[in-house]
Amino acid sequence: MPAEAYVPSVLTLRDALARLCAPGVAEAYSPLTGEPLLVVDLDTSCPARSNLAAARESLAALPCPSVALARGAGSEAARALLDRFDVVIADAEELAPLVAAVRRSPFACLALVQLLRHGEGLSIHEGLIAESLVYSTLQAGPEFGAWLASRTGKRRGPPPTEPAVLVERCGKRLEITLNRPEKHNAFSAEMRDALCEALEIAVADPSLTDIALRGERPTFCSGGDLDEFGSLPDPATAHVIRSTRNPARLLAACAERVHAELHGACLGAGIELPAFAKRIAAWPDTSFRLPEVAMGLVPGAGGTVSLPRRIGRQRTAWLALSGLPIDARTALRWGLVDEVRE
Repeated sequence: MPAEAYVPSVLTLRDALARLCAPGVAEAYSPLTGEPLLVVDLDTSCPARSNLAAARESLAALPCPSVALARGAGSEAARALLDRFDVVIADAEELAPLVAAVRRSPFACLALVQLLRHGEGLSIHEGLIAESLVYSTLQAGPEFGAWLASRTGKRRGPPPTEPAVLVERCGKRLEITLNRPEKHNAFSAEMRDALCEALEIAVADPSLTDIALRGERPTFCSGGDLDEFGSLPDPATAHVIRSTRNPARLLAACAERVHAELHGACLGAGIELPAFAKRIAAWPDTSFRLPEVAMGLVPGAGGTVSLPRRIGRQRTAWLALSGLPIDARTALRWGLVDEVRE
């Protein structure tokens, strides 16, 4: 079946338990050999004696995303399985963007949920290494290659005339401002390096008790600079760079002293990085989106580490798989931000 024609079956809980406990479940639910998505209606009945432990283990190892449709409290069996699904949705309408994602980028969808599952037991440092390795693997994959080839007519603008990051110290306060407003503060290699330099100051000097992270208008950060995607010589070199110059690692090291002020469309790195901060304030016009899966990638600026610590693995997976934005009020309700300023 062509990927664009794929329509998933919604299994009853009874059927799902039977399939999850079958020896060939990994072959049956894989983008290579079977279904690229498992969808289960948890509001259906199941046998009184079910091997829930085996089903939980199977969900944790499944080589595709798993989605639970859960409208109500559900049965005892449903509640026992709920936390092992990758995404939980309340109605069938929420399924459509997830199906679109697996049609377009099944390998990236698989890699994303595996990374998020794996990351639950890792430290921040270990999680960042795992994220970089998965990201690097996907950079050599067919989905990212197809996305890159589709970007015709890439044009670089004129060279910058101002620093990509502004840094100002005033007593115990350090202000760090992303400064590429003409590019909506797209996260470039120059900005990454300058942000690392600023954060190294913050990490090295504990007397800096108030570290502010903000961006020049009109947008806090529109995510990675697309003009630079695919510009490194190979994925291995990219992993070494992320292991050497990683603002996420430095932000995490001084997070207790950092507050971020967000506005406009915060895409990719525009929320992945500030999510490490102790406190995040957003203006009402702020929205948040993780676009990487549609490119055949996973979040690569630390988002698979920072966001689950704020909103949990399942909501992070929904954001990344759906690619849909959420507004500031939703972000506040989820705990992605701590304050919406009026």
